[in-house]
Amino acid sequence: MKIVKPSVELLHYTPNPECVIERCGRVCYQSQHRVQVCEACKGTRIRDYKDDFTGLDQSCNACNGTGTDIASALVFIKRIRENGHESVLEHASAGFSIITDRGVTHEIVRHRIASFSQESTRFCNYGKEQFGREIAVIEPPGLREPGYTGSPEMADGDLGAWASLVEGCEHIYLEMLDRGVSPQIARSVLPNSLKSEICMTANFREWRHFLRLRTSPKAHPQMREVAEMIRAELMRISPVCFEDIQ
Repeated sequence: MKIVKPSVELLHYTPNPECVIERCGRVCYQSQHRVQVCEACKGTRIRDYKDDFTGLDQSCNACNGTGTDIASALVFIKRIRENGHESVLEHASAGFSIITDRGVTHEIVRHRIASFSQESTRFCNYGKEQFGREIAVIEPPGLREPGYTGSPEMADGDLGAWASLVEGCEHIYLEMLDRGVSPQIARSVLPNSLKSEICMTANFREWRHFLRLRTSPKAHPQMREVAEMIRAELMRISPVCFEDIQ
């Protein structure tokens, strides 16, 4: 078996999300005329609004080719966010590839206003060379004793017990496959610690809901670890939409 660490990769997100949100949001108030023109390019690249901004010239660094003033969009979003008008944030979205254990993915898929694609233990045969004829697992937090640097097989205490159990599961799983049992049946002996990759796409409003729940001190430690990595990426692409969630 091999031990891997949880990770998060940003796969895609709405380009220029703040401008998308402002333009959609202003439809509610018919205040589109208040969208401010970019001072750098004087809005010369602006065109009739389309959700995805396809075809916009990206030559203006100040507005990323949207032709609108980014600072104005930030003020608008802060205002609607503070007023609880979060439905407008649904016009922007982001998608991640998340590597964690099966237990955490069971929590992730409870967020129903999202799209998921998950590594299948029915169709992935970990007994094949593609997977090195071994399973990958996520080590639970807090099991390592202070100063421990050896291999899981030589560990004492809870970590050693966990490693022995996981290795036993791997041994039985591979033995079942070698006897001709199908992966979808043999998977019944795989542990909750099994590494799993899942892709999740959601709009910004749902990501805010996700972060409120999953970065809470009451959340499972491994779930919170993943949520904090997602929050860092969302803050990077659109701080104004997530900066109020601590």
